[in-house]
Amino acid sequence: MKRIIVSVTNDLVSDNRVHKVCTSLESMGFEILLVGRKLHLSLSIKRTYNTKRLKLLFNKGWLFYAEYNFRLFLLLLFSKADIFLANDLDSLFANYLASGIRKKPLVYDSHEYFTEVPELIGRKCVHKIWLIIEKKIIPHLKYAYTVCQSLSDEYYNKYKVHFQVVRNIPMKFSQSSNSQKNPFPQDKKIIIYQGALNVGRGIELVIKATKYFDNVVFAIIGNGDISEQLKELVLKEGVNEKVIFIDKIPLEELTSYTVCAHLGISLEENMGLNYYYSLPNKIFDYIQAGVPILASDFPEIKKIIETYNVGICTSERSPEKLAVIIKNMLFDESARIQWKNNLQNTAGKLCWENEEKVLKSIFEVVIPSISINE
Repeated sequence: MKRIIVSVTNDLVSDNRVHKVCTSLESMGFEILLVGRKLHLSLSIKRTYNTKRLKLLFNKGWLFYAEYNFRLFLLLLFSKADIFLANDLDSLFANYLASGIRKKPLVYDSHEYFTEVPELIGRKCVHKIWLIIEKKIIPHLKYAYTVCQSLSDEYYNKYKVHFQVVRNIPMKFSQSSNSQKNPFPQDKKIIIYQGALNVGRGIELVIKATKYFDNVVFAIIGNGDISEQLKELVLKEGVNEKVIFIDKIPLEELTSYTVCAHLGISLEENMGLNYYYSLPNKIFDYIQAGVPILASDFPEIKKIIETYNVGICTSERSPEKLAVIIKNMLFDESARIQWKNNLQNTAGKLCWENEEKVLKSIFEVVIPSISINE
């Protein structure tokens, strides 16, 4: 059985894309080892494939990335493997070196435009280092894919490398996923945000907007760099009874929360090309769960929302005016019936069971190169 070592820098608990990819590759007959990192508060995980989480001395900054890539490089160098699959630029360096030394095929999955993430804006030295890594490695990649067409086009224009598109679409929703009791107040309309709590996600905007409506709760599911700042903002705005925080939860439990919402939020700010070209996985999660969407007016997002008519795109950044849009989306029953019908129809089309065909076609091309290098 051919073995793929898949690597990513997170703790594996809530990375749905990587989990779906591993499951699909496992169904092709590959043995999978997924490598991540173990944090002090990391939840336990249970997968059908093998996992390994590295315990590191450093958990952030350049020392973390240096230690992780060094440890990963050693693991890749001395572990049984036929293919390496790197997820994002922060795991690519170790994979590229090990692939070159061992003459093993390398596949690259770019989840985002890493060198354009908001966290690197204004950090010239750090940004330059990541840009050097990108420029040195990506032109030499033979097998690569990314999350949307805009990013694929950007990489081709920049490096003349063709990235195939495998969108971050969830598996078809199963009723068994909703066996859990509704965790939210039954007498309130529920707005939901799920995902990383990082800068530029528009979460602060919705928190401020909650001042302008009643009988609505904003549920924020996840954690990240600005978790504490968001909690402080809730207290400052005096909306602690309208906003609830739910820490990162296991993938298998998330859908049971999502389906209970009345409106899904994806209001990323235009903080560089990474966000502008983004196609967040939560958009598709909301679709599978049958939840109408309020999202940013960005090209890839707008294409989905308007093509399938499953919500509204807006460029509004005023909390008071945004509150008006939210109230209309929550209480306009005629529009909600139309969205709900469209969501149900769209869910059968935009599902991983269809999207994984592209992924499998990529690895079917990679397989012959294994025997050549052996």
